Amino acid sequence: MHPLSIAATRAGRFLLDALLPPRCLNCGEAVADPGALCPACWGRLAFLDGPLCSCCGHPFEHEAGPGALCGSCAAARPPFRRARAVLRYEEGCRELILRFKHADRTDVAPALARWMGRSGAELIEDCDLVAPVPLHWTRLLKRRYNQAVLLSQRVAEAAGRPHAPDLLKRVRPAGERGRLTRRARRQRAARAFAVNVSWRERALGRTILLIDDVYTTGATVSACAEALLDAGAAMVDVLTVARVVRPL
Repeated sequence: MHPLSIAATRAGRFLLDALLPPRCLNCGEAVADPGALCPACWGRLAFLDGPLCSCCGHPFEHEAGPGALCGSCAAARPPFRRARAVLRYEEGCRELILRFKHADRTDVAPALARWMGRSGAELIEDCDLVAPVPLHWTRLLKRRYNQAVLLSQRVAEAAGRPHAPDLLKRVRPAGERGRLTRRARRQRAARAFAVNVSWRERALGRTILLIDDVYTTGATVSACAEALLDAGAAMVDVLTVARVVRPL
């Protein structure tokens, strides 16, 4: 970039910050850079960077060795190959994600996608297509945007990977799931997804990276993975912003 252009950009940034100082994405406190968290909010995040189940990414308290599986995956291996998340879904990140998901805080997406790019670098490197978990059209109409699409688009762009925003479609509505057991969630999600006809040929033999905001029981991403594998995809990995961590 030409030195004059750099100087103009910096001057514009200085003027904008003077008029509208950057605010913490979570609490609104002043921060040094746009799209950042203040030190207090950052300190409340619980990153999943320790030993994990090699399949579902559930954290272990102690190192269990390469390829170790949690009890759930050892008993019944999920249809996806690997699932990884940036954060534990708990108080430190819950409000941030809920505002992004339900309160039109789409400005949070770039920061979340950057974190996903770092935590999921290995999965992103291995994938052929990046695709979001879809919403049923009735929920999309009500919410007006699919938060998973906003994330998957940025993850794909940053990594230079093809983005398939409509690879999957939800053919059955999700319904209310807040109080459902793991088994009930899996039963409800079964056969709720299908691969769009326009993508079937391009998905054949490909490794797909599924993107979503929160991994709760794994029922939704498992149903998506089954639909993709049934349509001829080679493998499916999953990357989310956060995951619910339950006692093993």
